[in-house]
Amino acid sequence: MAFRISLHKDVLSGNQEWAERNLHLFNTNQIFTINLMSSPGAGKTSLLESVIPQLKKHARLAVIEGDLCTTLDAERIAQLGVRTVQINTQGACHLDARMINDVILRFPLTQIDLLIIENVGNLVCPADFYLGEHVRMTVLSVTEGADKAEKYPSVFRSANAILLNKIDLLPYVSFDLGRFRVVMSEMNPSAPIFPMSATSREGLTPWTDWILQTMREQKEQSE
Repeated sequence: MAFRISLHKDVLSGNQEWAERNLHLFNTNQIFTINLMSSPGAGKTSLLESVIPQLKKHARLAVIEGDLCTTLDAERIAQLGVRTVQINTQGACHLDARMINDVILRFPLTQIDLLIIENVGNLVCPADFYLGEHVRMTVLSVTEGADKAEKYPSVFRSANAILLNKIDLLPYVSFDLGRFRVVMSEMNPSAPIFPMSATSREGLTPWTDWILQTMREQKEQSE
């Protein structure tokens, strides 16, 4: 007789416990936390480089950078004068809540209003691992194709906002913006879509305003 053991359930259960610890720390210190997810090369780090100077005018920032190896992204963000910690997963395709908990106390928590976690580039694994964040954002670049939401639904369905990056390249690629909007309206109608470009900086202001407004609302709810 063969027996099946579901390790996936056990892993996620343990992750949930660490995520709840993280959320308690974030709420206790009134730190609004964002989990930023995408495939490799969608432009997460470039978007952060573009938006951080604006966010710094309104909030005290910190960033956790997740990647398989190297500190390249963390170095880019640190140059903006933002507290930054790099997590190298050494092959793991996502960050988990225990990894976040291990590095949280490296930050002066009482001096942070906004924590952005840039997850490992992957459209599959990160969606399954709650980190204790208040909101999730999924980045899709127009160069990847409008069908990605249908192929990898979990990461788009679980997002609180969708960032459609590299719209300056729309004239040169076959991205069907109408189809993408229809698919997202059916899959995740409550998530706003923010078309933008890290290169031209088009569309960054509405996204910045949404972050700050959502942060204020979260703070009011926790008071």
